[in-house]
Amino acid sequence: MKLKKAALLLLGATATHASANECGEVTIADMNWNSASLIAHVDQFILEHGYGCEAELIPGDTMPTGTSMIEKGQPDIAPELWSNSLKDALDKGVEEKRLRYAGKVLVDGGEEGFWVPKYLVTKYPELANIEGVKKHAKLFSHPEDPDQSAFYSCPAGWNCQISAGNLFKAMKLDESGFTVVDPGSSAGLSGSIAKAYEREEAWFGYYWAPTAVLGKYEMVKVDFGSGIDVDEFINCTTQAECESPKATMYPPSPVHTITTEQFASRAPEAYQYFTKRGFTNADMNQLLAWMEDNQADGEEAMHYFLETYPKIWQQWVPQDVADKVTKAL
Repeated sequence: MKLKKAALLLLGATATHASANECGEVTIADMNWNSASLIAHVDQFILEHGYGCEAELIPGDTMPTGTSMIEKGQPDIAPELWSNSLKDALDKGVEEKRLRYAGKVLVDGGEEGFWVPKYLVTKYPELANIEGVKKHAKLFSHPEDPDQSAFYSCPAGWNCQISAGNLFKAMKLDESGFTVVDPGSSAGLSGSIAKAYEREEAWFGYYWAPTAVLGKYEMVKVDFGSGIDVDEFINCTTQAECESPKATMYPPSPVHTITTEQFASRAPEAYQYFTKRGFTNADMNQLLAWMEDNQADGEEAMHYFLETYPKIWQQWVPQDVADKVTKAL
């Protein structure tokens, strides 16, 4: 009888250990922009073939996904969450043991700045800083007024229009002859860069990464000579009513992978993958450029990435998992 009882206890302990590492069914938010969709498909493939999960992609977006994870515990994973937009709610979710910040999916963070084409900096190295741009303002001819210099801003209605406008004012770019050009849309802004590049013309304006545009066209981020002043950026640069803005470089925007506490506890080995998985902006820019050139969706881009960049993704997983994923490809 004692032997039978001991055997049952051992069996129970084994089953508990197995279930502690059992991945089971997992839901992953497939956000509606290219980098997030690519990453969601990569995560699905690696979890399914490397960790034996039943991974399902469900549509997502920043606010509804974050809120649903906090309130309902679903989905299990948000692969690319720009966490500043709901930081207080996420922090509370972590504090209440509902969520975990698994890791930084974009290791450099989201990047913003004022940029000029690299071929221009090769010709005039001083254009790498704002004083050089002011000195050579005449290079950046306005498309509609030859007596003015053009600064391409963020499209009207976007939050970045406020920060770009305040920095334009802080650095007194108007005194050097610059006027703000509203590109009208994201396509208008990226199109102005493409047009300048094709003609090897001067271009100066706001842009962000990771993006296909910065994967296709080599641009140099202009140094304001100010360093980063986070307090100034949060309390003045990004505020429409900021009266006396000062120059500051854009601080990187944190971009995290968020998981539910339940998933992290249930599947610790799979969770470890998310603590190691991260893309540099340079790599993501290249992938986004490939997606755009090939009109590829997240699934097609996932296959391209896993087949073309094993040196990147194999660092995120143990060797046995890497072997399973490679075999599945």
